[in-house]
Amino acid sequence: MRRATSSLSAVPALRTTGMRATSSLFTSSSSAAMLKSRTLHSSVPRQGDHGGLSQHRDTPDNTIDTPFDFTEANTVEIKKILAKYPVNYKQAATIPLLHLAQYQTGGWVPLAAMNKIAKILEIPPMKVYEVATFYTMFNRTKVGKYHVQLCTTTPCQLGGCGSTVILETIKKHLNIGVGETTADGLFTLTEVECLGACVNAPMLQIGDDYFEDLTPESTVALLETLKAGKTPKVGPQTGGRKNCEGPQGKTTLFAAPAGPYCRPDLETCA
Repeated sequence: MRRATSSLSAVPALRTTGMRATSSLFTSSSSAAMLKSRTLHSSVPRQGDHGGLSQHRDTPDNTIDTPFDFTEANTVEIKKILAKYPVNYKQAATIPLLHLAQYQTGGWVPLAAMNKIAKILEIPPMKVYEVATFYTMFNRTKVGKYHVQLCTTTPCQLGGCGSTVILETIKKHLNIGVGETTADGLFTLTEVECLGACVNAPMLQIGDDYFEDLTPESTVALLETLKAGKTPKVGPQTGGRKNCEGPQGKTTLFAAPAGPYCRPDLETCA
């Protein structure tokens, strides 16, 4: 503690220096122009209740007394999941059970579901809350039927027309902001970090599906297809591109790998 206190004695000086540097930066017209451009996420995370990542606030449909139980089919699935772990390490199934609850409730995990999971795993509820509040893939407030998760990190900002253009297209077409849900409850718009499809940028995820190589036109078409209750094409949305193939198409892996294989079932596939 003494060593840490000593090292922190220089912080005020650094802070003052930083303030001077920031002040001088803001005086240039070029920097002002740069600040007007959108370079980082500007939205409050949707996953936390009312914008808070680690808070819970009761709503009429999300209290400690809200009824929740897993369906009969999911109860069978839970038994299969728990069978993968030693009896004294059931807590390891927290994430799979949270995913199961989120699918069952239509894209979010209410407090009552977390408490049910804690009871099944025989752990304190706080252990489940810690996981649910740490991972942003778990939504703790209701989302629309179609949760539009748009990647706005660097590769998607630079790829194709850029994710900023796609973001503005979605906001304008649905008449909602980031973190908001349409009045009909169909769409919720969220900004997310990299989804791992950088070569197909810009892209977004809805449910378990990726929609890639987006343009403003294909984005609107995608939203309208979903609004009409139809099933859209998954993957690249423009041209004849297959998955993440380049403009020359497939150039490698024309035959099955020769092996050796680490699993017997892969030998059969060859």
